[in-house]
Amino acid sequence: MPATATPEIEVVIDDRHGGGHRDIPPVRHYGGGDDGKKRPNRPASPTRYYTAIAIGIVSVLMFFMALASAFLVRKGGPDWVPLRIPSLLWFNTAVLVISSGTLEIARKRLSLSDLPGFKRYWGITTALGFVFLIGQLLAWRILVSQGIYLASNPASSFFYIFTGAHAVHLLGGIGGLIYVGQRNYDRAKITREVAAEVTSYYWHFMDVLWLFLVVLMFLAK
Repeated sequence: MPATATPEIEVVIDDRHGGGHRDIPPVRHYGGGDDGKKRPNRPASPTRYYTAIAIGIVSVLMFFMALASAFLVRKGGPDWVPLRIPSLLWFNTAVLVISSGTLEIARKRLSLSDLPGFKRYWGITTALGFVFLIGQLLAWRILVSQGIYLASNPASSFFYIFTGAHAVHLLGGIGGLIYVGQRNYDRAKITREVAAEVTSYYWHFMDVLWLFLVVLMFLAK
């Protein structure tokens, strides 16, 4: 009897009740973990904050170095009239130096887990920053009362530019002090210690920069 070829029949079983083979949809991850659940925010690496403040400080330093170079070159001009610097600047300088001291005391309190002490001295530093700015405004008023304005002569122009530019940048530092002092760190990506340290770098830099400007203006009269 001749062999009969039996066609192969592919049987597809449609199991609607969980029995056979079924296509399994891909697993989608909606969160940060393997179980698809969103993980809580982890503190970011502090390196990015240190890098950012370093770039900011270098940028400000280059700006003021350009102004200082222009000041020294322009000082030799025939129309240069020496400016009598208001003695109030010595008081303002002392206030800014003291503010750096209170800021370090605040950081010391924070390292000892004394949060109320940290906030107290941090607030004092912020207040001293405002006192410095008010003192700068009073120094300008003294010059205005003497009839010395921005466009009076090159010496007065540089005085207003130096003090005004420094005041603007210091105001940014005051904003940073307020932000660090008032921020809620329970869900922040940066710790209070890192935030205070980064802000202190900028504040101390503004202090040293001001001392440099004062020496430059007094010695280059």
